[in-house]
Amino acid sequence: MTPTSTPGLTRFNALEEHAARTALHEACASTAWAERLLAARPYATAEDLYTASDAAMAELAAEDLAEAMAGHPPIGRPKPGDPTSAREQRGMAGASDALKAEMLELNLAYQERFGHVFLICATGLTGEQMRDAVRERLGNTPEREREIVRTELGKINRIRLARLVAEEA
Repeated sequence: MTPTSTPGLTRFNALEEHAARTALHEACASTAWAERLLAARPYATAEDLYTASDAAMAELAAEDLAEAMAGHPPIGRPKPGDPTSAREQRGMAGASDALKAEMLELNLAYQERFGHVFLICATGLTGEQMRDAVRERLGNTPEREREIVRTELGKINRIRLARLVAEEA
């Protein structure tokens, strides 16, 4: 095993296709993204996997991007029983009722403007930082916002893939 290889990456590379597809789908809801990553297995290093993820994200068509976004709950409302969603949105957990109400209003305004949930790599962000980001991004053009969403999804995917390859058997 090389110094950059991990037991989790070795295990991911060895998974049967169906199991690997399921693991990737938990990281990102885009079928096209998962298929591109599956086709490039095995990965020599985790960085190779992240690079492949970034390349696949950059190539997603609009409908694939929409499929990826559909796998994300609104900020402030993580999926019940989903530890990943709750962990990623931890910054909203201790938010005041006023901030939660404001985020709900901003989420609705964003969804009305762009036709999808506000998506941000929320890991490590406070509720106030997420609120400020949605306020700022409401002024974007749909084209600009689509590219920001693509970048944010790429960040989320990297974090989720890092957890996947860091996991012990």
